[in-house]
Amino acid sequence: MPDNIIHKVLAEHLISGRLSAGEVVSIRIDQVLLQDATGTMAWMEFEQLEKSRVQVPLAVQYVDHNMIQLDYKNPEDHFFLQGMAAKYGAVFSRPGNGICHYVHLERFAKPYATLVGSDSHTTTAGAVGSFALGIGGMDAAVTMAGFPFELLCPAVVRVALENQLGPWVSAKDIILELLRRQTVKGGINKAFAFDGPGVETLTATERATICNMILELGATAGMFPADEQCRGFLEDEDRSQDFRELLPDPGCTYDEEMVIDLAALEPLISLPSNPDKVVAVREVAGTKVAQVCVGSSVNSSYEDLAIPAYVVAKAGGQVSPDLDMTVSPGSRQILRTIAQTGVLADYVVEGARILEPACGPCVGMGQAPPEGVPSVRTMNRNFPGRSGTDNDRVYLASPAVAGATAVRGEITDPRDLGIDPPQITVPKPVIDDSMLIFPPPPEEAAKVHVLRGRNIKPPPIPPDLPDSLEGRVLIVLGDNISTGSMSPDGVLVMQERSNIPAIAEYCFRKEDPQFVSRAKEWGGGFIVGGDNYGQGSSREHAALAPLQLGVRAVFAEAFHRIHRRNLINNGIVPILISRATHDRAAIGDVWTLPSLREEIQGGASDIRIQIGTDQLTGRVMFTDRERDLLLAGGLLRYLRGFA
Repeated sequence: MPDNIIHKVLAEHLISGRLSAGEVVSIRIDQVLLQDATGTMAWMEFEQLEKSRVQVPLAVQYVDHNMIQLDYKNPEDHFFLQGMAAKYGAVFSRPGNGICHYVHLERFAKPYATLVGSDSHTTTAGAVGSFALGIGGMDAAVTMAGFPFELLCPAVVRVALENQLGPWVSAKDIILELLRRQTVKGGINKAFAFDGPGVETLTATERATICNMILELGATAGMFPADEQCRGFLEDEDRSQDFRELLPDPGCTYDEEMVIDLAALEPLISLPSNPDKVVAVREVAGTKVAQVCVGSSVNSSYEDLAIPAYVVAKAGGQVSPDLDMTVSPGSRQILRTIAQTGVLADYVVEGARILEPACGPCVGMGQAPPEGVPSVRTMNRNFPGRSGTDNDRVYLASPAVAGATAVRGEITDPRDLGIDPPQITVPKPVIDDSMLIFPPPPEEAAKVHVLRGRNIKPPPIPPDLPDSLEGRVLIVLGDNISTGSMSPDGVLVMQERSNIPAIAEYCFRKEDPQFVSRAKEWGGGFIVGGDNYGQGSSREHAALAPLQLGVRAVFAEAFHRIHRRNLINNGIVPILISRATHDRAAIGDVWTLPSLREEIQGGASDIRIQIGTDQLTGRVMFTDRERDLLLAGGLLRYLRGFA
């Protein structure tokens, strides 16, 4: 039977289930990616599974988020991660080697591989034909321990790319167009397979831009064919042996199909403060800007950095004196390449600020913008406060738009500059893996001493699921609340990622500064959210912090895939409610779930909710395994029960 590329990869890794949209499947995982902001928790959870070594062919621990060393916390975390990687058999990418997604794309991602990562933008590896998805840290730990990964088989959406991009239009505009059409929840439980004649016109790194941001649709994954563009990229990385052709079979079927005419696209921009608020750049041209940030985990390839440097050089020669411009290379390899070709020197002459290869401004790790003033970034998210400034105004755009804006000091359509578009030739990079530390053999690894820093605290253990549950409503939230609300970004908060009691103090600080004190005073309670609750980052801290504060259930109209899974893994019950139920919720109301354990154990889809004298109904859609996890008190308690 003819197969699409998504099903081809999944079929080779299928352990149980049927490859049909919505069916529960278990798959074998080839590669696991960890980063430092989620890695410390993941390794402590891995330890609880009592395995002497990782049980997957490849695990890589990156350090790319918490790079600002204000005190002892981050550097001690880094040494802890290095020690754990050596002890248990993972590759360690040293601080400064680059952003996990770009380094993994360069050195490890390959066609037909299955990859999971404790970072939501792990989807980037779909650019070279990997089935790659972001997951929570606990799921990553369990996968490293050798357990199959269970998920709902995604519906496969064919995206037919027709024609080719016009001058000054880029891959960023393709994914922004998808966001404009689909919104931040339009891709939930879907995988996007890119096809059509326009595909062959896109380089591997252009494809990486699209696959990185496919997660912003709520998608499980995005994937391009492994074709000649993929082969060329792997050859340039001296990895031709990793190439394996992956193309859709003629006559294969999809669950949905859509068409994007690349020739019809124009430069687009996402307005504050959600990635799907997309308009044409010309509609907001002239808006004064205080900052332009180029690079980070998306749009930080060689050509992505070369384009703004060219634009500034040709359109004026200097960054506008009315703004700051920062540049974050995706990897040390890219930094070395822009240094050798003169792009780095161009930025220095033009007045840009050069940052190390790390996530940096994308997660509020320095270079936070002024309050209430536009910052134009080539990054992937603009959720409120993600930049490190609570009242930020972050716009998302392509490198060409960023360059044009940097030279003019206001949002500018690059087509209005009156210069020719750049013709970028990407040189073959110099391959240098000296900042990748490969693990010692098992007999040596057993002797490794792991430094456990003073701020590294074990994660909280979920309590038993009671027969009934009663609590007060702690907070009522609107739609599209991101995990950055429960566990905020920024230097001061993120340095506490290894200490859940400390990071819990920041939970919902932007939405309700009294939330934490209220939760402590009331001994926990419930969260009530709107549509698409928990979008964005895969950080399980967004579940661990509420758990630390005594939250036992979250009610929402809809949940983002990764966050919903993190709640269940940590014994917190996600319950679907109607808009009417949401709208009647008020802080301090007492909600009771009188038969919760019996309903979950019995496989019920309805959950009774008692509010005063009123009887309402919530809904749940749990797999059999998810019910077992909740009944056991979370994923780790469930697995230890079978040890």
